[in-house]
Amino acid sequence: MAETRPLYIGPRLKRLRRELGLTQQAMAGDLDISPSYVALLERNQRPLTADMLLRLARSYRLDVSELASEDGEEYAQRLTEVLRDPIFADIDLPALEIADLATNFPGVSEALLRLHGAFMREQDALAQQRVSGGASEQGDPVNSARQFLAGERNYFHELDSRAEDLATEIEEQGGAQRWLGKQGVRVRFLPPDVMLGSLRRFDRHNQQLLLNDTLDSASRSYQMASHIAYSSLRGEITRIVRSQSVEKSTTETLLRRSLAGYGAAALLMPYDAFASAVETRRYDIEALGRQFGASFEQVAHRLTTLQRPGNSRVPFFFIRVDEAGNVSKRLDGAGFPFAAHGGGCPLWSVHSAFRRPNEIVTQWLELPDGQRFFSIARTVVAGGGSHDALRIHRAIALACAAENAPQLVYAPPLDPQHGFDPQHARATPIGVTCRLCNRAECQARALPPIGRDILPDDFRRTVQPFEFAES
Repeated sequence: MAETRPLYIGPRLKRLRRELGLTQQAMAGDLDISPSYVALLERNQRPLTADMLLRLARSYRLDVSELASEDGEEYAQRLTEVLRDPIFADIDLPALEIADLATNFPGVSEALLRLHGAFMREQDALAQQRVSGGASEQGDPVNSARQFLAGERNYFHELDSRAEDLATEIEEQGGAQRWLGKQGVRVRFLPPDVMLGSLRRFDRHNQQLLLNDTLDSASRSYQMASHIAYSSLRGEITRIVRSQSVEKSTTETLLRRSLAGYGAAALLMPYDAFASAVETRRYDIEALGRQFGASFEQVAHRLTTLQRPGNSRVPFFFIRVDEAGNVSKRLDGAGFPFAAHGGGCPLWSVHSAFRRPNEIVTQWLELPDGQRFFSIARTVVAGGGSHDALRIHRAIALACAAENAPQLVYAPPLDPQHGFDPQHARATPIGVTCRLCNRAECQARALPPIGRDILPDDFRRTVQPFEFAES
């Protein structure tokens, strides 16, 4: 009789758990084992028994044959390819040692693969920079996802139309929670210590959608809508993602997350109803939020998606930054030339909005090429919900072309009697980023622009940080 080899699937089990949004403790509860045993399985320190394989298949409705396939051979093959890199040429690396590493130490194998992948991406970026003379977005999953959304002007007709029909069905059933109940999914609100760091988790085994009970009303609605988007709009999301030549799994993950967020917003704020309300309320974000039960940021985000042919609204650029200036979200529907790398312009009010929390700050902007925009900025808070919960303060800004500003409640209306013209409103001169801005007189400049020589002058100090030679 042939000997049965022990089955070790630690990395695959860990990936499965993360894809399901489960902690080790949550998976242990589903499988009726201890969290420490889950950890041992994931580290390949225990083989997967036939009984445990069946429990996994039953609990998460998976194919046993797919689970039972081993990772060791795949890791060995990938490691062999990586170790052919010339950087390892002087090291003796027998195939047996590579196979042992892949089978017995999958965590170390994964770490080596990630490290080499990061090294290769950095080399590619440096090569591109040398060729183009500037920074490159190639190989960056975040920027790849942003470029795709910008290329579609952040509008996905198939997804929006299906969400609109589904929103009508949900409303007829009495809301998302009741609609989910009719789908056999129970919604439960649990305290943070039970949720273990999750805002939302779907318990497939018990068909329960678990939500953190410290979420405010708008966030609860959004998280339920997100679950519905991931489950009921999965086909539309998958078709959109597969229509792109996505090279990296991380990029695909980010695209799916962005599209699910898009679908959730479309469920909460159906296109036709929202577009009509936008016109009536003249883009009053707070009023729209109260009408649709959404947060300020959710409404601002949704405003960037109103680009349906024949029923479009003002195109907006959206950005979200933290107090250190890091950009955590960027959506371009207005052709705003925001820098992909480096800091933004400190003269833009999105960076100073932190000094006026929860207050809407408006500003006319003028870029070096003469383009004019109108900006709305305000701080938003993530987290909180209890006394000791961490609160993350960020600022968001919406910007539209200056000629569209009079349609907004925040801008002065056109008044021919007094001669108001958006193109002649007093605007703050800003740049995309210091490296790409040639405004020599700017006192807020942090770096000299590319291609400009700094004048040497030991006996004179100007108001501006740098003085440049004439170009």
